[in-house]
Amino acid sequence: MKVDFFLHSLTSSEYAPRIGQVLDTPFLTSGAVGKAVEAQLCEFFGVGDAMLVNSWTNGALAVLLALGIGPGDEVIVPAMTFIATANVVELLGAKPVFVDVNPDTLLLEPAAVAAAITPRTRAIVPVHLYGQMCDMQGFRDVSQERPGIAVIEDCAHCFEGSRDGCLPGRYSTAAIFSFYATKNVTCGEGGAVIVNSPELAAKVRQTRLHGMSQGAVDRFERGEYRHWDMPVLGVKANLPDLLAAYLEPQIATVRERLPKRQAIANRYRAAFQGTSIRMQKLLPACSSAEHLFPIAAPPAVRDEAIAALTRRDIGVAVNYRSVPTLTYYREKYGYRPDSFPVSYEWGAGTLTLPLYPALEAEKQDWVISSVLEEVAPLCRDAAEPAIAPATASR
Repeated sequence: MKVDFFLHSLTSSEYAPRIGQVLDTPFLTSGAVGKAVEAQLCEFFGVGDAMLVNSWTNGALAVLLALGIGPGDEVIVPAMTFIATANVVELLGAKPVFVDVNPDTLLLEPAAVAAAITPRTRAIVPVHLYGQMCDMQGFRDVSQERPGIAVIEDCAHCFEGSRDGCLPGRYSTAAIFSFYATKNVTCGEGGAVIVNSPELAAKVRQTRLHGMSQGAVDRFERGEYRHWDMPVLGVKANLPDLLAAYLEPQIATVRERLPKRQAIANRYRAAFQGTSIRMQKLLPACSSAEHLFPIAAPPAVRDEAIAALTRRDIGVAVNYRSVPTLTYYREKYGYRPDSFPVSYEWGAGTLTLPLYPALEAEKQDWVISSVLEEVAPLCRDAAEPAIAPATASR
């Protein structure tokens, strides 16, 4: 039975008319459609400002530029995350300072971050990995004890998640989302930045569009042409209306789809509980967005596990390896596997199973039985210590 790793749920019957409406306007780039989605995001998260961007990466670059982060600065990031979290810091000439994650939740923790802060620290980037939120109130407290340190939430996996009833954006300087093809809300490529500071919002609106004082639609807003300037340096990060048109219906229904994701994830957890397969620990305070469902085997048998599931026609992926062990960071900074052992062990052993609302029960059954029959024995055998041969007594 073939089980795709991921299938989106967008249909031409629903979205083609929305794209047609954009084509009937003068603006294919950022315009009225995007502004309507930004207002929708403000209402959804209860924040003051939202800005659509063309990727999480460029949105993060725009935020870091707006905060004035650059050479000589340090930004604390988890060692277990996607490479973009660290790369945006490196691209601006600042230094990503890696911190290992909790071995059970795989999340960055405030106490570990506090121990890594130096006089050069300008920002902390907690990552809501796989959909479960970090302790954002704790990170806010850490930053308040050290004025001048921003807290930037990486919410690429966590649009509809919450912790202690709080959504992303409440305790941070800025929260950044991804609308990449596999995300719970998607337009193929895209993202959003939400903030509660009008001053920061004004800066991000400039840094997401080359540093210009006005975008194209704003220059014609009052029926007359308005000249633009470039007061700061920026990137090209705005999202065109052709892509923003996909977002409004998904944002409106994202909470309706979450129980379907949770039900599949809970089936996996119940089936694999009590085996040697490692899973991310869920915290009672969190309502996970259940963006991905990773499991982990001992690193020595991870690739064998992938091959076994592939032979059964089940699509799997690896999300993610420990960033400091990747060639660029390893060679530049001299990191070793034991520099961040929790992240290394998880990254070397992890694989991600199919998880999306359209995954039928029959296919869920096939994934579960295949993991129990193929992966669980590999994990058990790799975890069992070798028995030393008995020696003759003298």
